[in-house]
Amino acid sequence: MAKHLDLEEQEQIDQLKHFWKTYGNLITWVLIVVFGAIAAWNGFNYWQRSQATQSAAMYDEVEKAARANDVVRLERAFADMKERFGKTTYAQQAALLTSKALLDSGKADGAEAALSWLAESASDPAYRSIARLRLSSLMVDRKAYDAAMKLLTEEVPKEFAPLVADRKGDLFALTGKKAEAITEYQRALALMDKDSDYRRIVEVKLGAAGGASSSAINEKPPGKTP
Repeated sequence: MAKHLDLEEQEQIDQLKHFWKTYGNLITWVLIVVFGAIAAWNGFNYWQRSQATQSAAMYDEVEKAARANDVVRLERAFADMKERFGKTTYAQQAALLTSKALLDSGKADGAEAALSWLAESASDPAYRSIARLRLSSLMVDRKAYDAAMKLLTEEVPKEFAPLVADRKGDLFALTGKKAEAITEYQRALALMDKDSDYRRIVEVKLGAAGGASSSAINEKPPGKTP
């Protein structure tokens, strides 16, 4: 009986050896891939958390420098942030904060540089759109109308489309192209929320350019009471 069991055990061992010889390498590589993927995922999550923590701390440094109106410290902190954490949301927010602080300090060139970086490098289309709109305003201030218009040719998220059309209308109006300005102002109104407070401003600019909004066109003059 014992001999019979020994033969069965030996047969099972031989089968196991044969199975491992046939599939052992495959199983080993599958395990390496699986555990490697788990380790990589954990490492990526750790890296993301580390990046978020460090970029938040650096954004805090940018914010402190802006509040203190310390331009040298601000520019240094923002430059470090672009280099080390340029793809993070904090870096994009820091660009907007830096541009405003530099503009308030009379450094329009520095403000334009920060916005230009954001307009070209931001991963979020909304931040790119904000940067282009603000940058176009600075270019209008120095009468760089063609450069400002070129900034507004990129496709933007739909919530920014009315603002872009409005800005294009301003640029056409400033360069004496009234027909084009009217078209853009009307487009801005068509895209804008009906309850937006900004509609009134666009309507005023449209009227100044010699056009009329669709609401104004549809209004009937008050008749006399019979």
